[in-house]
Amino acid sequence: MQIRIVKSDGSDEPYLHTKVLGSFNHALSHSEDEYLYAAEQMAEAVTFYLYQQVRQGTLSTDEIHQMILNILISTGHEYAAAALNEHRLKRKLRRKRIEVIDDTHHRNELTVSGYWRKARIVHDLTSEHCIDSLLARAIASSVEEKILNLGLTKIRKSLIHHLVIADMETMLDAHHQLTAV
Repeated sequence: MQIRIVKSDGSDEPYLHTKVLGSFNHALSHSEDEYLYAAEQMAEAVTFYLYQQVRQGTLSTDEIHQMILNILISTGHEYAAAALNEHRLKRKLRRKRIEVIDDTHHRNELTVSGYWRKARIVHDLTSEHCIDSLLARAIASSVEEKILNLGLTKIRKSLIHHLVIADMETMLDAHHQLTAV
């Protein structure tokens, strides 16, 4: 059985153990020492539980996040759980605050065309460029990380477009190199 994860934007993707491992590692890296081994063990526990106990084929990212928090708390890593939860909430808030400015029509006319949506990039990449949805999500995530790191509340569509094209070219090159081996 393949477990599917429903993302906060409504799209879904296969469950990836490495994302859970990354969340544990990120949370534990905020404590005094880095606990990669502990993160690996905790991620294994989540993955094992999911494949043994989950009867339905889909879960939400919120459910996975709650499992990670519960494991961190129950293993004495309350600080790491709080840091991870705070990080997640701040990212959600930053995403909601970013307005996308349409600057493609006239140079002197700038209009708000909506708020930041990573799913929009995924949709455009899959429909216009025929890119696999998992690769499209990776590209969109990479672009989102760059945009969030800029710390802007308004961002032009043209900048987003340039970032998407650059990351798409880089990831497609890497993908082709991996498949050629």
